Amino acid sequence: MNGKKRIGQFGSVIITLFIIYLLIKWGIPFISRKITGMDFPLPVPGTLMIFYMVLILIATFIYITSSEEKLKEFLKPIQKMLKGEYGNNTRLITLTIIPLIAGFNVYSIAVPKISSPISLRIQHPSSNFPKQFEMAKNPIENPTEADINKFIEQVKNNSVEFIPQAKMPPGGIDFIPLQPVQTFLKELKEGKVDKEKAKLALREKNLFEGRILYEINCRPCHGDSVAGDGPMADGFKLRPINFTDNGTIETVVEGYTFWRVSTGGRGLPKEATPWDSAMPVWQLDLTEDQRWKIIMAEYDLAQKTARMPEKAAEAKKE
Repeated sequence: MNGKKRIGQFGSVIITLFIIYLLIKWGIPFISRKITGMDFPLPVPGTLMIFYMVLILIATFIYITSSEEKLKEFLKPIQKMLKGEYGNNTRLITLTIIPLIAGFNVYSIAVPKISSPISLRIQHPSSNFPKQFEMAKNPIENPTEADINKFIEQVKNNSVEFIPQAKMPPGGIDFIPLQPVQTFLKELKEGKVDKEKAKLALREKNLFEGRILYEINCRPCHGDSVAGDGPMADGFKLRPINFTDNGTIETVVEGYTFWRVSTGGRGLPKEATPWDSAMPVWQLDLTEDQRWKIIMAEYDLAQKTARMPEKAAEAKKE
C-alpha cells in the first residue's frame, strides 16, 4: 500500500518483545536511580524478569490467537522459512542458531556459579562515625551530684519529672516496685539521705522511662525481648538488629549507639547497602535525654554492656 512494506504480525511481536525486554532490563534500573538519587541503579531481580517476560508472552499469545487471520499472518514468515522460500542457507543458519542459543541459555542457568560478592555489607559501618561521639558517655547512666540533689528534692516535694504526657503532672516514684527505689523512699521518710542510694533510685527511675520509650518507639521492630522479633520485623528485608546477640550493641561504644539511634538509616554510609536500615531518624522526634534513656534501657534489657573506648580502656589499665 502506497509502496510501503508492512512489518507484519511476526515482526511486530518480535520488536514489541525486544522493546519490553530493554525497558525491564535497563529502563527500570535507570528510572530507579533517578527516583532514589542513589549512586547506582537498582537492578530488576532475575526471577522478576522471568515473571514479567512470561506474562508478556502469554498476553502476546492470547492476542495472536484471538483471530484466525492474525495467527495465519504470524505463522506465514515461519512457514516460508521452513519451506526454504528465503533460501536454503537462511533456513540452515536459522535452524542451527536457534537451538544453539536455547542450549546456551539452559547451560548458563544450570551450570554452578562461583563468584565473589561485589561488596560486603558491614553491619556497623564506621567510616562516617563523627569523632565527637567516640568518647561520649551516657549522661543518664552517670548523673552528676547536682542531678542527684535535684532528684532528692523532687522526691521530697512529690514532684518528680517524668516523660511529658498529657494529663500527667509531676508526682512521686512510689509506684516503682523495685528495691532500690523502695529502699531510698523508706530511708527518706526516716529522715536519712544517702546519695548513693538516691543515685540507684534515680537510675531505676530513668530505666523505667527508658523502657517506656523503648516500648513506644522501638518495640514494633526490635520486640519485647529486644531480639529483633517485633510484630513488624518480618516486613523488612533487613531484619531489625537482635540486641541480645553478642555481635551487636556489645561490640560498639555508647557514642556509636547514640549516633545510630539519632541519625537512623539515613545516616549510614554506602558500605551499609544494598539493604539500607529502615530505622527512623530519632533525633527528629526524641530529645537527647530520651534517646540516652532508650539506649540505657536497651543495654539493660539485653543484659549487655557497651564496649569501652580504646583511649579510656588504656587509661584505666595505667
